Amino acid sequence: MMPMQQDDCYAVGIMSGTSLDGIDIAVVRIVEKETIQLELTYFESFPYAADIKRHLLALCDLTSATIQLIASMNMLLGKLYADAALKGIQGAGLRREEIAFISSHGQTIYHQPIGIDIAGENVTATLQIGDISMIAERTGITTVGDFRTRDMAAGGQGAPLVPYADFLLFREKAIGRVLVNIGGISNITVLPANCKESDVQAYDTGPGNMIIDYFAKRMTNGKQAYDKDGFIAAKGKTNLEWLEKLLLEPYYAQQPPKSTGRELFGEEYARKLWDEAEERSISFEDRIATITELTAVTLANELNRYAMQVKLREVFVSGGGSNNTTLMNAIKRHMPEMITVHKTDDIGMPADAKEAMVFALLGYQYLNKRTNNLPAATGAESKVMMGKVAWGSAEGGE
Repeated sequence: MMPMQQDDCYAVGIMSGTSLDGIDIAVVRIVEKETIQLELTYFESFPYAADIKRHLLALCDLTSATIQLIASMNMLLGKLYADAALKGIQGAGLRREEIAFISSHGQTIYHQPIGIDIAGENVTATLQIGDISMIAERTGITTVGDFRTRDMAAGGQGAPLVPYADFLLFREKAIGRVLVNIGGISNITVLPANCKESDVQAYDTGPGNMIIDYFAKRMTNGKQAYDKDGFIAAKGKTNLEWLEKLLLEPYYAQQPPKSTGRELFGEEYARKLWDEAEERSISFEDRIATITELTAVTLANELNRYAMQVKLREVFVSGGGSNNTTLMNAIKRHMPEMITVHKTDDIGMPADAKEAMVFALLGYQYLNKRTNNLPAATGAESKVMMGKVAWGSAEGGE
């Protein structure tokens, strides 16, 4: 593989998360002098069509996923990602020839960080679809993808990956920071004051928007895909007895490194909680208020663990959950006064675009033959170069 040998270039980051909302496209300028800087040039999110989302949900269910559907959706998503990337490049006012590379996270349809026994071997696994060869062929641009598997090969959980960028871009000498992302799942990156890579802690804390979205859709008979601005939750009250029961979920007591996803907190779990609320005769508004509080409390419990030991003073939130005013207010309510809670917009990284921007950075590091995982976060035994590459039409590898 030939390194990029560019210290000022444009790239496209593609992200599609566990919420299955759609395709996030970030056109990023990457400038490297003494440090690496990311500048967002253009961002747009392309929602999945209803039929596409239905097929993706089927793939996330072991009872309905088929080999044919997995293979077909892998190629179809590659096409959709390529088309979205080209629209993003056009929206940025750039030509495809000006884009050094595309870096795609892909769509996770299965994540198994805890090994299972197969033929006497302990096997961990993960699968992100959205074929990078299809992206490279349709755009003519070199494309990097399939990041998580290399970390797993090195003994890690393949997640979380964003903390690598958090450490590189946002650590401070005098104070501790925590970077929070609230997508379908919530995760944190703890950056102690003046930290080294080995000091960083990062892991999934539990559900983010996933269960809230399910409840909002169920309550409105599909008219709302999510609780916009937390409006429904704001009209309800937390059912403390039910919340106390929900907090007994064993995942919350596990020690990091740990990661989770739709396999634990997906539709089957959300349906179970909806049925519990029915049995308890909890009103619709109170149900969503309680589920929103669950996300806030499980996050805040982890944040407060670090309040004193890492000199924590600032929390920065990204992801779709950062737009939920009720959720953000709940998180702030559970934090001590000395700790401020902001969106990542305040440190130069738009909250909605952060993950797509980060994957552009991971692709940049891979193409420059640099390690791009954070073993302290994933549990990997070593630092590795995560990624695979499909060369663009005018390029080739060694």
